[in-house]
Amino acid sequence: MIGKILKTMRHESGLTQKQISEKTYIGRSTLSDYEREKTDISFENIEKIANVCNYNIIFVNKKDKNKFLSSDNIDRKEI
Repeated sequence: MIGKILKTMRHESGLTQKQISEKTYIGRSTLSDYEREKTDISFENIEKIANVCNYNIIFVNKKDKNKFLSSDNIDRKEI
C-alpha cells in the first residue's frame, strides 16, 4: 500500500525517481524498491520523500478523530 502512495505522490508532483533520489540522498534503485514494495521503508524516508513531493503526512487518531501533522507547513497536499 505505501509503495502505491509513494508512486502517486511522485507522479502528481511531476518528479522522477532520479530527482527525488538527488534531493533525499536515497538511492534511485531503493526508491524503486519502495514503490514496488520490495523493501520496507522507514518513517524517516517516507517523510523525506513526502517533503520533496510537497506533501504533509497526517496521523489521524481513529478513536477521537484528532489529526496530527508531521509538518507545520499547511500549504502542502495531505495524505
